[in-house]
Amino acid sequence: MSETHGIRELAAEFGITTRTIRFYEDKGMLRPARDGQRRIYSPRDRVRLRLIMRGKRLGLSLEEIAELIDLYDVDPSEVTQLRQFIEVIGIRMTALEAQRRDIDDALGEMRRIEKQCADLLAQKQSQKKGSKA
Repeated sequence: MSETHGIRELAAEFGITTRTIRFYEDKGMLRPARDGQRRIYSPRDRVRLRLIMRGKRLGLSLEEIAELIDLYDVDPSEVTQLRQFIEVIGIRMTALEAQRRDIDDALGEMRRIEKQCADLLAQKQSQKKGSKA
């Protein structure tokens, strides 16, 4: 694999569109070099794109992802970024756990209502059969 990458190459590798990559550029999250109209992505851009995609999979906002990525530039040791990432992940896990509880509660309520409706339907059908006899 070469040291630099074209936009189509990165799009294919990450399973996204070139438009998506340009969107991240517009947000300042990627900064490719230019050769005329051609974008030339460095290994650093490729790593940043990988981090963006990972952050999206984790449900982080673009602002959170950008903040974490930018910490690489501030602290090359990655200590600051790792601390911030642990904090962001903790917050996200707490939110997801709350959503899971809400979903479980909603599903439980739906099951109860479904059973009540099915029981009521069976009762009504039974009464209807009894009245025809």
